[in-house]
Amino acid sequence: MCLCGLSTGGWAGLVAGVVGCYTPDRVTLVGVDGVDGSGKTTFADELARRLREQGHQVERVRLDDYLAPRAVRHARGRHSPEGFYLDSYDLEAFRREVLRPLHTDGWYRPVWFSLADDAPVDEPRRYAAPGTLVIVDGMFLHRAELRDAWDHSVFLDVPFAETFRRMAIRDGCPADPDDPRNARYVEGQRLYLRTDEPTRRASAVVDNTDPTQPVLIRG
Repeated sequence: MCLCGLSTGGWAGLVAGVVGCYTPDRVTLVGVDGVDGSGKTTFADELARRLREQGHQVERVRLDDYLAPRAVRHARGRHSPEGFYLDSYDLEAFRREVLRPLHTDGWYRPVWFSLADDAPVDEPRRYAAPGTLVIVDGMFLHRAELRDAWDHSVFLDVPFAETFRRMAIRDGCPADPDDPRNARYVEGQRLYLRTDEPTRRASAVVDNTDPTQPVLIRG
């Protein structure tokens, strides 16, 4: 899906913000953050496409490919909001296999974990040469453990009523964010929004309530 709705000036501003952080002698890391269902992957893919059109070398990574094992994700309880916020991802593996090598020899592992198999996977490493823009999408990218990793970051601001409507179609979860079955996810993400203030920390904030007409709010 091409996100043509964001005004030319808006996309130009977003792209310029990324390019403004570009350094030819090292990898530049760009984070696309947002709550579950906010459209992070589609948005990050579109940003990558536009940067490639300008002649930039771009690599893509999804934090969802660095999930923690189920036993870790549910260690605080199957319905724990704190568990969703704190334990969804294997951040040590992400730092070890992505962030550190991108700043050393450039050989990083784009995929670490299979949700279907609940186990690590033996995915080949990829090489990101100096000057590459690496765009990472995922939840909780402005947590204390990750917030300093990004040369530039975008937060997609979408209300829970809309994200859970999308996820009801995508995942089969209840469409009402206030449904008790959604409490782990809603309250875990509210905990993130309160604790880490991603709308304040991000370089740019985009209203992605209508993914065909995203609106640049700041940045």
